[in-house]
Amino acid sequence: MSTITPLPTSSLYTACDPEQFSFNTTAELEEVTEIIGQTRATEAVKFGIGIQREGYNLYVMGPPGMGKHTMVKHYLEKQAKGRPVPPDWCYINNFDQPHKPQILRLPPGKGRELSQDMTHLIEELSVALPAAFESDEYRNRVQELEDRLKEQQEHAFNELAEKSAARNIKLFRTPSGFAFAPLSGEEVIGPDEFDKLPQKERERIEEVVANLQEELQKILQQIPLWRKETREKLKQLNREVTFSAVGHLIDSLRDKYRDIDEVMQYFDALAHDIVENVKDFTKGEDGGIEISGLGLTQKPTEPTALHRYKVNILVDNSETSGAPVVYLDNPTYVNLVGRLEHFAQFGALVTDFTLLKPGALHQANGGYLILDVRKLLMQPYAWEGLKRTLFSSEVRIEPLEKVLGLLSTTSLEPEAIPLDIKVVLLGDRMLYYLLHEYDPEFAELFKVQADFEHEIERSDKNQQLYAKVLATLAQKEQLRALDRGAVARVIEYASRHIEDTERLTTHMHSIANLLREADYWAGENSHDVLTASDIQKAIDQQVYRACRVHEKVREAVLREIVLIDTSGERVGQVNGLSVIAMGEYAFGQPSRITATVHIGEGNVVDIEREVELGGAIHSKGVMILSAFLAAKYARKQPLSLSASLVFEQSYGMVDGDSASLAELCALLSALAEAPIKQSLAMTGSVNQNGQVQAIGGVNEKVEGYFDVCNERGLTGAQGVLIPASNVKHLMLKQEVVDAVESGRFAVYAVSSVDEAMQLLTGVEMGAIDSEGNYPEQSVNGRALARLKEMAEIRHAFGEHAKDEQHCTAEDEAQKKDDA
Repeated sequence: MSTITPLPTSSLYTACDPEQFSFNTTAELEEVTEIIGQTRATEAVKFGIGIQREGYNLYVMGPPGMGKHTMVKHYLEKQAKGRPVPPDWCYINNFDQPHKPQILRLPPGKGRELSQDMTHLIEELSVALPAAFESDEYRNRVQELEDRLKEQQEHAFNELAEKSAARNIKLFRTPSGFAFAPLSGEEVIGPDEFDKLPQKERERIEEVVANLQEELQKILQQIPLWRKETREKLKQLNREVTFSAVGHLIDSLRDKYRDIDEVMQYFDALAHDIVENVKDFTKGEDGGIEISGLGLTQKPTEPTALHRYKVNILVDNSETSGAPVVYLDNPTYVNLVGRLEHFAQFGALVTDFTLLKPGALHQANGGYLILDVRKLLMQPYAWEGLKRTLFSSEVRIEPLEKVLGLLSTTSLEPEAIPLDIKVVLLGDRMLYYLLHEYDPEFAELFKVQADFEHEIERSDKNQQLYAKVLATLAQKEQLRALDRGAVARVIEYASRHIEDTERLTTHMHSIANLLREADYWAGENSHDVLTASDIQKAIDQQVYRACRVHEKVREAVLREIVLIDTSGERVGQVNGLSVIAMGEYAFGQPSRITATVHIGEGNVVDIEREVELGGAIHSKGVMILSAFLAAKYARKQPLSLSASLVFEQSYGMVDGDSASLAELCALLSALAEAPIKQSLAMTGSVNQNGQVQAIGGVNEKVEGYFDVCNERGLTGAQGVLIPASNVKHLMLKQEVVDAVESGRFAVYAVSSVDEAMQLLTGVEMGAIDSEGNYPEQSVNGRALARLKEMAEIRHAFGEHAKDEQHCTAEDEAQKKDDA
């Protein structure tokens, strides 16, 4: 029998030698400006930033805490410094169609200047125009027009009165209008006297009055025309007065912005609107601008008609250096594309172009926008809104209810802004692949992927570089410097975190948290620098804060509520090992696995699967066991057994194939009736050829069984079997290493089920000879003998059943003949 020896302590923990470092503390080291081990991602980010083609936006993927945001922002800001500052964007009133505000593109800083100039213009006009219209000159000219109109009217009526008098007819002015009456000398003829006049005289007078009334009617019809002419003259006068007050003010602005055609066109429309609506500057009603003894006043809570002359600065790049780099933490639809605000007025919600507010796409226009894809997808319609703007290369402020067709009332329709932007999405790999699979537009918009590595090689060079990274973190977080021992302990922690002695984690978030907590404990212990003991204290406290459930599970085993044997031997029973992950803390738990066999048709029943508590991977592992048994023992005879496997006292889902080796050993033990040592626990996956394959969580599994054995008392016979391919992943806690060193515990590495069974039972598996037989006392020999016995019993039972069936058929035939 070949002997499998326990692993040496050097294989259980790969220490980092502090003496390899030449510094005393990390304060002596230079800072690192780049994230280590991310060459592939870095090159992808540089390419994505540099290429200026449609659809070449970036998706930066990797687990959270890898430093994706920091690295991307660093390169974006570096690239942005060399790019031109984007223009200012403003919304101005569309005087022809006020519900369609116009966009104004201005050089950087000009938007603020124009807004201030317009504010000053309004202030000056609000003083100058009322003063101009209240001047004596203006009043005299208005009075002159009114006098001229009055004189024209009086002249017409006087001429008519003279003509009437020449015909002995008098023209009267009455409260209800004008009237004619015949005269006799200087006296008016009354109605009675008029009736006494001869018929011909009455007819003559009536004819004359009728003619005079026609002339009066013509004069009355002419009066509105005269008044209209006067009003036109008054309007022309108002224009002249307005132009005299406004012209030089606007002309001074024209000189300042003569190089910007859009602004010049705006000034033309502005001047025309001021002339047409000069009353807005001179009225004193509520909501308007008033002239008081104290100067210009305006009600702050109510909009005025003069709002239409304001400039709404949507994006102000007056203080921007290079292209903008914007990170949007809450990527809702309105935070992306902007919003239109409202205010309450007389019980109704109203708005105007001055209430248009920018979104992140406006602020990042001409530069870069960083978004968290998970947050983006969680916001209703935000993803669709982003895609629409990227495809159209313009951003339009539209209320979401209008986009969805839920708004039927009239609202603003602001002009869209041309979009020149590079969008960077930060997310995990799963979301990238899901979007790529289910959203056909995703691949068209995000053509560059930057994939972050979660580990780097643990070489001497990288360990030196890791020390510089720790120095950079300490400097950035304003923590105490680390001595060499602390750096070595962090490197060991980084290997344990990634579960690989040949690798180091690049999950800087976890490392930074460890340093912060170690710095706290260093302060509690009055240490000037971080030492290995401070790092270890932080690690121990992290475990202590999270291990309440772990302690309860272990307590249940120690109190024999959960049945786990750590001594003795049992047939068909083995201690498997599983891992329970709760948040960032994971711990190992031993589980009893049992197997039973009986005569059957070659079926291995997975009880977990039958009751729907087994996952697909676990069920696959059990099927592999069936294939292994059939290939090994059913070459010359049928596999005449049925078996059942179960995780005892398991009340939740079981998945994964890391227990398939333990299940196979339990099954072989039951078949060969070979007792298994309960002092040993095991983990590992197995394939159809009986080779043991690597599994995850090997450190937690070994430590979980060790804790139970340690509480009950280590005897030296206890140990754990792990796959040989998992040895490179061992970074066990010091307590386990010390126990192995003193011979009180053991860790075995196995590469096949034969080695595992030999350790578990103390019996050789046995090799097949040229005739296809195994040694009689080997596990294989005993299993094959048991299967032969089952096959014979099943065959005999089948023949007996056939004879009974034949006799029954003959009896039935005889009865029919007799009948």
